[in-house]
Amino acid sequence: MKYSRYSTIIVGSGIAGLYAALKIEQQAKLPDGILVITKSKLGESNSRYAQGGMVAVLSENKADSTESHITDTIKAGAGLSEFNTVKFISENSDKVVKDLLKFGVQFDRDNDGNFAFTKEAAHSVRRILHSGGDATGKMIELALCESVRNNNNIDIYEDGLAIELLVNGENQCKGVLVYNSITSEYETIYSPVVILATGGIGQLYKFTTNPEGATGDGLALAYNAGAVMQDMEFVQFHPTALAFDDDVNRFLISEAVRGEGAKLVDADGIEFMQKYDERKELAPRDIVTRANFNEMKVNNTDNVYLNATCIDKEKLAKRFPNISKKCLEHGIDISKDFIPVAPAAHYYMGGIKTNIEGESSIKGLFAIGEVSSTGLHGGNRLASNSLLECVVCAYEVANYIKNDNLSSPKQIDGEIKSIIDRYSEEVDLEPLDTDSMKKKLKDIMWNYVGILRSEKSLMTAIEKLDKLQAEFPRSYKCLDKSEYELKNMLVVAKLIAHSALNRKESRGAHYRLDYLNTNEDCVHSCFTKKEGELDFVK
Repeated sequence: MKYSRYSTIIVGSGIAGLYAALKIEQQAKLPDGILVITKSKLGESNSRYAQGGMVAVLSENKADSTESHITDTIKAGAGLSEFNTVKFISENSDKVVKDLLKFGVQFDRDNDGNFAFTKEAAHSVRRILHSGGDATGKMIELALCESVRNNNNIDIYEDGLAIELLVNGENQCKGVLVYNSITSEYETIYSPVVILATGGIGQLYKFTTNPEGATGDGLALAYNAGAVMQDMEFVQFHPTALAFDDDVNRFLISEAVRGEGAKLVDADGIEFMQKYDERKELAPRDIVTRANFNEMKVNNTDNVYLNATCIDKEKLAKRFPNISKKCLEHGIDISKDFIPVAPAAHYYMGGIKTNIEGESSIKGLFAIGEVSSTGLHGGNRLASNSLLECVVCAYEVANYIKNDNLSSPKQIDGEIKSIIDRYSEEVDLEPLDTDSMKKKLKDIMWNYVGILRSEKSLMTAIEKLDKLQAEFPRSYKCLDKSEYELKNMLVVAKLIAHSALNRKESRGAHYRLDYLNTNEDCVHSCFTKKEGELDFVK
């Protein structure tokens, strides 16, 4: 088995991981350099698919204030957002946006050269920056990828899947074990700092806006290593994904389209959101999602429609070029035709419990971005807060570790040695039909742990997931990347189902048909792995 050493390992190459690498390289003493590990190719991530934009409370936007943004975030978060976390991230948005510009990130501007702000659901003012019209995540990602590639202190490991954290007997993370999906070889990589920036879980669901790689890998890594997990039941379903299945995911129709005036309608063009919320199309995502889902159920249809024909044709083309192009591929001219849309799994509010600096409950293990749970999003993420959280927390983790001794560990204990020895052993494994098993898992999660939940549906999900687990004879070592992903998906799916069963109320994106009310006590759902089982903690 190969061995290597780095001062910092970052698992994941989305915006959070790339920006963290660049900020750490700027500030810290790195005797062994930085390694960015991605299981696919550099730049392929959830971040790349973020269309609408990034929240920015900027000093030059006189209509906005941190107080207003904090209020909007907490309202959307359904009581679970942590005030100090929200306040910190809001107050630091101006700083990180200006810093991103130094790395070549460009945001759209108006004819006078000022930042062009847009508005999305549950925001009280226009405060969202965008880039490339409706390709914000992609444009930020491309700029940061170029900076990372040109940095001699940052190495890139493509097609590498982190399969286990090296945690010693004193609950300290000292590196990762990586599976190379090209060579099928294993590598031990030591480091005093491991940062998980692995993104979300959308591929656990039949319908999702997330790319193929969003299989919850970082969550499974952290849980199996004993980290405290938080609010795992909160999955955000976006109300408007393009209702065509021509890829591994559904194309997102950004909330910004509704922010610019588009209306949700039925097949006859009749608007319906007024029946569900006075804010109509700009109500929080969980409300709009359930409204769409209910309309589909009542009318026995596979989708509702988004009517963007009320928006000026030139504005539509300029503001949403990618959405316009994608719809045209399906014969839909969004300036004239209704857009067929339906809900899809989109963002994960739960994750590894961390503070604003990304610290987890395991020393040396950090998590940033969607894989973490800082308390910003609460039970229902406010639109476009995700990219802001990515960059603020990446900035803070870099600032936090800059004075640490980042020399890679020279010695390992028996705990770590036993992990390495397990994967060094030769094991004969018969190939499995992982595609079929993944499909079963996605159906289970969509049908029983989806937009509407109940004790009956969740118990059914757990029973079916246990049965599927029994068909997957892998306890640690797997045959290939797809098997490792399935292994992680099973772990995370069961955690979401159990956590959803444990929360006996409806709050934000977690909606229980058998517990429609919201409890007076607002508590986070936290648990860890104890003796092979999840153990809820207070």
